[in-house]
Amino acid sequence: MVSQKFFPQVARFAAAKAFLALALLLAIDGGATPGYGAGQEDVPAVHGIAMHGDPALPADFQALPYANPDAPKGGTVTYGVQGSFDSLNQFIVQGGTSSARGIRDPEYGELVIESLLARNHDEAFSLYGLLAKSVRLPDERDWIEFKLDERARFSDGAPVTPEDVIFSFEILRDKGRPHFRARYSRIKSMEKIGENTVRFTFENGEDRELPLLVGLSPIFPKHTIDPETFEKSTLVAPVGSGPYVIDTVEPGSRITYRRDPDYWAKDLPIRRGLYNFDEVRVEYFRDENSLQQAFQKGLVSLLPVRDPARWMTGFDFPAVKEGKVSRDSFKLGTPAGMKGFAFNTRRAVFQDIAVRKALAMLFDFEWVNRNLYYGLYERTGGYFDNSILSSLGRPASDAERELLAPYADQIEPDVMAGTWAPKQTDGSGRDRAVLREAVRLLNSAGYAIEDGVMRDRSGRPLTFEFLVASKDEERLAIAYQRQLKLIGVEMTLRSVDAAQYQKRRQDYDFDVVVASWPASLSPGNEQSYRWGSKAADLPGTFNFAGVKSPAVDAMIDALLAARSQEDFVAAVRALDRSLISGHYVVPLFHLPDIWIARWTTIGHPANATIAGPRLEAWWAMPN
Repeated sequence: MVSQKFFPQVARFAAAKAFLALALLLAIDGGATPGYGAGQEDVPAVHGIAMHGDPALPADFQALPYANPDAPKGGTVTYGVQGSFDSLNQFIVQGGTSSARGIRDPEYGELVIESLLARNHDEAFSLYGLLAKSVRLPDERDWIEFKLDERARFSDGAPVTPEDVIFSFEILRDKGRPHFRARYSRIKSMEKIGENTVRFTFENGEDRELPLLVGLSPIFPKHTIDPETFEKSTLVAPVGSGPYVIDTVEPGSRITYRRDPDYWAKDLPIRRGLYNFDEVRVEYFRDENSLQQAFQKGLVSLLPVRDPARWMTGFDFPAVKEGKVSRDSFKLGTPAGMKGFAFNTRRAVFQDIAVRKALAMLFDFEWVNRNLYYGLYERTGGYFDNSILSSLGRPASDAERELLAPYADQIEPDVMAGTWAPKQTDGSGRDRAVLREAVRLLNSAGYAIEDGVMRDRSGRPLTFEFLVASKDEERLAIAYQRQLKLIGVEMTLRSVDAAQYQKRRQDYDFDVVVASWPASLSPGNEQSYRWGSKAADLPGTFNFAGVKSPAVDAMIDALLAARSQEDFVAAVRALDRSLISGHYVVPLFHLPDIWIARWTTIGHPANATIAGPRLEAWWAMPN
């Protein structure tokens, strides 16, 4: 052996030779670049990614299919919403349900805060470059890498850097809302690669959706945020990279956004034809009636309508007759989603599934639809109605049965067979056959009618409170209350203001509440925060019902791990069957179309998306 002490040059040469040999071996193995695993350098950089398969738009696409690249810029739009706000930070528990609309919004778009990738809403789940101009994702999905666009800037002129990206994930993981904390705790490492690239490595590739959710996560400028105060509600306007900056804030009543003339991405294909208004205003109203009146006076530019009674009778005013107001219907190509009365199973009264099932069948949809809604609603049964993901009317496939086999005793036979449907009544408001069936179920749970009151074996009456926040909810609850009273069940109504309502929902301080869970053709991690056992004990999630079901948890895991469309559909249908069998919710109804009334000073593209219209693609009509 050559002594390093006496022949240092030879030793250094030998060491260098050994290093080159190792590097060659790694290169042959596919891991020559430090920090990379086998074959990582062979993963191509692409313009977009999809949950399943390939994205629909080519690398040279010029605009999204629902955007008008020639849309005029300018003017003002005023959106109207019901409620109030006391925070500009929607990413934390304290302000998450009472923050101002528009900053990063499911309806109005990402006005202020953007993400690495952006969604094409005309596909099930495909993402394209925004702050990141390219992305690398291996088939195993155990890591993802983003190369930032060197042009990307925050509204204060600072460039978007890998340090900003990593900081954003760290602050949300440590101090964000529960779904951020749970999601990003599964990131094994975040590292800067070179000057302008960030790589995320995961514990494994079992959660196939997680890399896409990373691409959609909000990105903040590190230099504007104090980590010590991030968890507190604030009315300090956030700095973002989006097309607008916050102009004025009137807490609880109004927030105004002004289009940034120096918006860095205004000419990118992913943004061409979007965010056309010079000014976006969001006005807050006490209730639906005051919002409707404001629209009639032209104080609000457009009005989404979800109440058939309003759609049928609420537009008999001069501007409609004069052609100044138009009513537009948009067909949907996505699942109907679930809107229903959520039973809080944390309460003792709702812990028996027979009780929940009996109470659910007492909602008389046929009477409500005819007498309150002009017969325009369709009944909701499951959580993915009107789509390939729904289990209604379909017997379980072999793949579904295999998934559900360990939990067979938790799935009702008619649900497994695809023959289950919500109880249908004769529409009289007192269908005796349905009432008798509900009483039999309650008898099996230890209840019986004594002196006109439904009581348990200890003589305690079956009673609970329904928390409402609007006149429309109250009207619906009263109709339900009337049915329950027919068999001696006492339901009381509690109406509270918007701030109390949000607080009580966030803390699960209710017995029953109206809740909505929208659906897409690509359900994923959000299902954990709606129905997962871990979410049931965390304040601020959407698991209002307090669901803790091994079957539900397992089906969510299965849909997240699915590698093929066939496996994915089977897992979602199995989840649908598990939730239906639990009777956690009284399914209500849905509209076959989306209805929006607008003043004709506002225009929109000819094409909507499969999920309906995208308001960020609308514009002000030239004078």
